[in-house]
Amino acid sequence: MSITIETFKAGNWQSGKGYKFFIPEKVNTQWSWKDAQLNTLLERASIKLGELNSYARLVPNIDLFIQLHVTKEAVVSSKIEGTQTNINEAILPEEEISPEKRNDWKEVRNYTKALVHAIEGLKNLPISTRLIKQAHGLLLNGVRGETKLPGEFRSSQNWIGGSSPADAVFVPPAHFYVEELMGDLENFLHNDQINVPALIRIGIAHYQFETIHPFLDGNGRIGRLLITLFLVDQDILSQPLLYLSSYFEKNKSNYYDNLTRVREKNDMLQWLKYFLVGVERTAKEAVDTLSEIIALKQQLETQIHDELGRRAPAGLKLLQNLFVQPITTVKQIENICQLSKKSAGSLAEYFEKAKIVEEVTGYSRNRIFRFEPYLKLFRE
Repeated sequence: MSITIETFKAGNWQSGKGYKFFIPEKVNTQWSWKDAQLNTLLERASIKLGELNSYARLVPNIDLFIQLHVTKEAVVSSKIEGTQTNINEAILPEEEISPEKRNDWKEVRNYTKALVHAIEGLKNLPISTRLIKQAHGLLLNGVRGETKLPGEFRSSQNWIGGSSPADAVFVPPAHFYVEELMGDLENFLHNDQINVPALIRIGIAHYQFETIHPFLDGNGRIGRLLITLFLVDQDILSQPLLYLSSYFEKNKSNYYDNLTRVREKNDMLQWLKYFLVGVERTAKEAVDTLSEIIALKQQLETQIHDELGRRAPAGLKLLQNLFVQPITTVKQIENICQLSKKSAGSLAEYFEKAKIVEEVTGYSRNRIFRFEPYLKLFRE
């Protein structure tokens, strides 16, 4: 069996108790298409993704820069779901977050943990139901969705929009279809008996995951995480540097409209075109950001070397640490650079006067310094 994208039938509606739910067509099969523009978009996205991967391999200490990419993704992906935490807040310790914002902050932190855990998990596990469930369990741990079966597929009907399935914008398949549909999706991601390009495969898989909506909460965030996991799992990216959440978030209605268009008008072609444009644009933005990071690092290293004299080794050590953790305190500088309290304070003062860091509390004691030039590169 094979599917031609242009004649694809997305699924069918079945009746529940006072509402209808959608059962998507299974996707684990050979896909083909005739539309030449799709080939062009696929080529352009693949080239940009290859450039990003090559560039990342050339960057010394690329691991230094991964953390803030992950934090930005956690902020933006969570923002799509309604949280209000920004990247400045996301990097702060919990005690610095006002009580009314802590729930949102925890959700962003949980997403970061889930993403990092899943990427690490790929060293021992392929993308699988098990890995996805583990990520989901971390995502909902101790936050607003903690009562909604963290780490488990749903055992009841869910819906999107509205106050019940009867007035919902979209009702996913009944819970007893979830295991079978997710099994089919997992098999599709790993099926080496079919010739489906990786970007087409994960584009279809993301649509299918969002349509199945296998969890009671957190589906959007896990579905977007799935894209990055697949690219790393397939060695298309050696580092988790591509995140489409910013692209989706910039015009959320466009994202949701394109997903809905598949279900209502069988238009998988339009979804894939939208998806591939997103991959191309996001990969280009990631390359540009890496270029700016490298230029910033070189400029600041030269500045510190030229201006700090004997203290330059400590300054360079602090700078390197700021690329990993872009906030610091005098106490942390003491530990990082093995300095006395007085020398650590003096180094912090230099970094502040040189506009490498910015003090954010306004206090005279217990001050927190933010690596502002670096953070600026990750803001929308």
